[in-house]
Amino acid sequence: MPRPLLALSLLLLTAGLARAEEPHRHSEHAHGEALAAHEHGIAQLNLALDGEILEIEFASPATNLVGFEHAARNDAERARVAEVRARLEQPLDLFGVPSAARCRVREHSLHGALFEPAGAGGQEHSEIEARYRLQCSAADALQGLNLAALFGTFPATQKIQVQLIGPRGQQGLELSPERSGLTF
Repeated sequence: MPRPLLALSLLLLTAGLARAEEPHRHSEHAHGEALAAHEHGIAQLNLALDGEILEIEFASPATNLVGFEHAARNDAERARVAEVRARLEQPLDLFGVPSAARCRVREHSLHGALFEPAGAGGQEHSEIEARYRLQCSAADALQGLNLAALFGTFPATQKIQVQLIGPRGQQGLELSPERSGLTF
């Protein structure tokens, strides 16, 4: 699938997720920007597997990952933000990518007000977003992922809403600490 088509597919999946039934959520206003909503304890994961390429997009309220959403106020909070950044920079372990698939990270990016210089993260309800592009030289061994390490590392994450595109088409599912595996 050409990269623009892959991006369009992920966009369509995300739009479908946004139309899903919505429980009570916190919303934020920032300088007249559109409303952004999130629910504590719940994260979103979009996956697209196309040949040797696995695209991962993970988004979560900051409180699920670091325990707070305000700009780090002291050394302990700054250390926690640095620790979370370091864990998010290790997607192969965090997302349970099987070593037999021989995947390597080709691109990654982390976004969120907590990762900005001091004073830039003044939002009350901030998000953390991570994007990865993996190349897997033995993609046939990539039958699924197990997110047990993610749930163990970030225990405030209670559910992950997953949208994926893989060899069997599009799927939507919900993962939890008790049900942390998915198949492509």
